[in-house]
Amino acid sequence: MGLDVRVPIGLLFSFLGLVLTIFGLFSDPEIYRVSLGINVNLAWGVVLLGFGVVMLFFGWKRRAS
Repeated sequence: MGLDVRVPIGLLFSFLGLVLTIFGLFSDPEIYRVSLGINVNLAWGVVLLGFGVVMLFFGWKRRAS
């Protein structure tokens, strides 16, 4: 069966990571005072985006071969 869940999961995580990264880049730094000045949205957005890209890479690599 040709069902590979890596591609839709990769798209979902990439989209959510991109949204969170953009929000982290353009949000007010004052809201991160509670989290000791760490931009949590930016950090986790990059992590989610990276995971999504890796899932897409392996899903499309499998589909190409």
